[in-house]
Amino acid sequence: MSFLQNDLVWWITAIEVPVLAGLFGLIWHVRQDSETACDDLQTQMERRCEQLREALSAFKLEVAKTYASQTDLRDLEGRLVSHLLRIESKLDATALKAEAARAKIST
Repeated sequence: MSFLQNDLVWWITAIEVPVLAGLFGLIWHVRQDSETACDDLQTQMERRCEQLREALSAFKLEVAKTYASQTDLRDLEGRLVSHLLRIESKLDATALKAEAARAKIST
């Protein structure tokens, strides 16, 4: 058994300890790489979020500059309504004249 015990100790010392150390080093390296990648992604996401905020702010400013206000829309609506009412009154007058002309012709 002494020979078997020595062979087992030699196997653990020469093979398994370096392999386990290599695996530990590999795991440590992968963990460091993943933490670095997560930090890079976090930085990139924060940068893009800031860019989106700036773009949204610029869009809001552009909308505020170029779109009509409610008072302008109300004025336009009032003018359109008054024009339509004048057209309607002219059509009513024309219809009454046409009806009177028909009544004269039929009598």
